[in-house]
Amino acid sequence: MNTLLDEYYRYDLHNAGYIERKVSLDESSVVIVGIAQSGKTSLIKHYLLSQKKSTYLYLDCRDMRINIDELNTTLEPFCRDNKIDILALDNYREGINLFSIEHCILSCEHPIETEFEMLELNLLDFEEFLAFEPKFDSTALNHFFQLGGFPAMHRVASEERTLYLQKILSRSLNDIELSILTQATKMVTQKVSAFNLYERLKSERKISKDKLYLHLQSMLDKRYLYGLEKFNHPSAVQKLYLCDIAIKQALNLQKHFGRVYENLIFLELVKHNIECYYDEGIDFYLPQRRQIMLALPFANEHALFKKVEALEGFIITNRVREVIVITMNTESSLSHPIARINMTPFSMWALGEE
Repeated sequence: MNTLLDEYYRYDLHNAGYIERKVSLDESSVVIVGIAQSGKTSLIKHYLLSQKKSTYLYLDCRDMRINIDELNTTLEPFCRDNKIDILALDNYREGINLFSIEHCILSCEHPIETEFEMLELNLLDFEEFLAFEPKFDSTALNHFFQLGGFPAMHRVASEERTLYLQKILSRSLNDIELSILTQATKMVTQKVSAFNLYERLKSERKISKDKLYLHLQSMLDKRYLYGLEKFNHPSAVQKLYLCDIAIKQALNLQKHFGRVYENLIFLELVKHNIECYYDEGIDFYLPQRRQIMLALPFANEHALFKKVEALEGFIITNRVREVIVITMNTESSLSHPIARINMTPFSMWALGEE
């Protein structure tokens, strides 16, 4: 094992074409949590390349040559003997012992119990996505719909993107998790219970309820899937969202622009850490801001007024100050007796969020 560690220690790391993300590493020990291909490795290498080479050891724990028992006996003395201050364990595997070192960086797909700070690395939001675009013009939003938030998608030829995502998901998820994700692409933005998923999956494969529930929770913990609670009804069935809109078209031939659009808005709220819920007729309710948010890409004023009238009871009861309608291109402010209504294009809204 010392031979393998020495091999990694002598490696010259490469991270060509790195584009800054909204998160960065400092001298604090940290666990970076994010799904496959969210940019964890690039973030680690970007930081390490700013340090003196002799002071750090980068180790990819997916390496099949690693024997955990042997690693646990050799890693600490190797770091001590080589005066290594920074240990980076990329794709950390449970069972690898941690020890006292000046600076430790771990990455994995799901949270682990540790005293280190946890850094959640989401896929690209719209603002980060623009940094990957050669120029910002009217085509940028269309590209965002096509590519989604995986950073590497800009480097993949258009005809290979679907197979690329399929390969990444097949490698990162087990067979049951991939089946759950595939079913989720057919039910995105809908109210979906674990039992609903079980009923659908049992016709395709032999699976118990307990196993389905266990794997579904794993998908939620790793944030391949999200569940959105109903406002003031935590036990109600949750709405289901994907971690990235590109996954829907990679695993499902069905087209439904309205659902994809709503999913995209939800992800922007998640990435900006904005508390939100759904309610009947309401895509997103933001209680701290007393705002209702509607995903209506091609809204017109007449239909919008009728929709707001149907929400009058909720608006009055919860003292909603503003109804924000996220559109594709329309920008307008409407006068309504019970709430302020603003129609805002997605690109303007996404770039304006704090």
